[in-house]
Amino acid sequence: MRLEHATRAAKGARSYQEDAAEAREDAGGLTAVLADGMGGHAGGALASGLACQFFLRTFAASSAPDARARLAEGLEMANGAIAHQAAKDPSLTGMGCTLIGAAFGPDGLEWVSVGDSPLFLVRKGEIVLLNEDHSLAPEIDKLAAMGRISWDAARADPRRHVLRSALTGTEIDMVDRSQRPLALQAGDVVILASDGIHSISRADIARVVAAAKTPDGAAEALLAAVEAAGDAYQDNTTVVVVTVPEAP
Repeated sequence: MRLEHATRAAKGARSYQEDAAEAREDAGGLTAVLADGMGGHAGGALASGLACQFFLRTFAASSAPDARARLAEGLEMANGAIAHQAAKDPSLTGMGCTLIGAAFGPDGLEWVSVGDSPLFLVRKGEIVLLNEDHSLAPEIDKLAAMGRISWDAARADPRRHVLRSALTGTEIDMVDRSQRPLALQAGDVVILASDGIHSISRADIARVVAAAKTPDGAAEALLAAVEAAGDAYQDNTTVVVVTVPEAP
C-alpha cells in the first residue's frame, strides 16, 4: 500500500509549542505518532517529545508478532520515559501528554491512543472520528443529549478540555485501541491531530482535505483554517496527514 504523508505544527496564540509529532516509513509500512504536552512550557514540551521518541523507538525495535502488540509496547515505554524523567527532576512532577500512535501496514490501519487528540478518517467526503475522546467533553455532551443541560451550556462548559486520561508516568486510566486493522481505500485521508484542531468543525476538516491535492497541501490548509477561525486563545495545533493516493 503506497502512502504519502506530511506533518505541520503551529503555536497558535501560545508563545511556546507543547505538541510533538513524527512519521517514519520502513519496509513494513508507516508509523506515525502525535503527542500534546501538558505541564507548562518546559514540562509539556519535554513530555510530548519523550513520548514520541520512545514510542517510535520501541515500536521499531519490538519483536512482538503483530502491530497491536507493538503499539502497546510503544505506549508503555513512552509512559515509562515520562515517569523516569519526572523522578530525576522533581520540578517536572505533573508533566504529561496525550498520545496517538498509528501503524499503517499491509492489513490497514491500527492505533492506540490516550487523551483527547483526535484520529480522523476522511473517505469520499465523509469524516469519522476513529478513537475515543478521553476528555470531559463527551460526558458533558451526554448531559445535553439527555436534556439535563442546554447544548449552549455544554459547548461553553470550561471543563470540556479536562482530561480523564493522559500519559503522566503513572497508571494510565483509559486507553483506546483498534480492535482489528481498518482496511484503507484509495483516496482515504487519515489525520492525527492535537486538540487545537477543534477550533474548526469536522465538516470544515473534510472540506479542506477534499480540496487539497497533496498531504502537504492538506496539512497547510488545515492550519490556515484554524488560524482563520480567529480564536484569541488558540492552542497549539499539530497535524499528521496520511493519504492513500488515487490510482493514476
